Amino acid sequence: MVGEGGSRAGGDRESEFVGVGGWWWSDQMSGGDGCRLMEAEYVRRHHRHEPRDNQCSSTLVKHIKAPVHLVWSLVRRFDQPQKYKPFVSRCVVQGDLEVGSVREVNVKSGLPATTSTERLELLDDNEHVLSVKIVGGDHRLRNYSSIITVHPEVIDGRPGTLVIESFVVDVPDGNTKDETCYFVEALIKCNLKSLADVSERLAVQNTQPISNTGFDEASAAMRAATR
Repeated sequence: MVGEGGSRAGGDRESEFVGVGGWWWSDQMSGGDGCRLMEAEYVRRHHRHEPRDNQCSSTLVKHIKAPVHLVWSLVRRFDQPQKYKPFVSRCVVQGDLEVGSVREVNVKSGLPATTSTERLELLDDNEHVLSVKIVGGDHRLRNYSSIITVHPEVIDGRPGTLVIESFVVDVPDGNTKDETCYFVEALIKCNLKSLADVSERLAVQNTQPISNTGFDEASAAMRAATR
């Protein structure tokens, strides 16, 4: 895997990622080693990729100050990725929204792509897992598959969400694994930052008295992941 034993350069703390065992961990941790163990367990459960020699793979994380149900309500919308993805201008889904559904995505100018055809591989509302595979389009991301999961946690004493996104993709001719991973990671970081911005803004608008339920769910998830 690309990224073992190194780190990516980043401008601010939230964009810094540290390579651990082939995964890229956000340097902004709310719980030290315990938090890293929890993230590693989530990756082990849901983000298993087996990249071939001509592929690269990476995993990124983001902590969002919004409850998990709110973040998931945005992530799960395979039919409306533009709700938080800044590079998507239009999306049309063929047929009903279910596993196997295909969407045609139009990409905004400024990227080396115009369209992307993507298939829904997995949508699990219980485990909060979304998996998508690119099956066509005008771009260079061949055999691209991604998995994104969201998990409850506590941030600054309030219900928050840990988001993990991983991918595997072919390395285009003329590019290195590092170059390919750097490009895809940059796109994902933008998407995750936008997801955080939208979620946290909605969380402020929908602020209600906090019940113990959010804390209990987050605490239970953290205990289960670190057993």
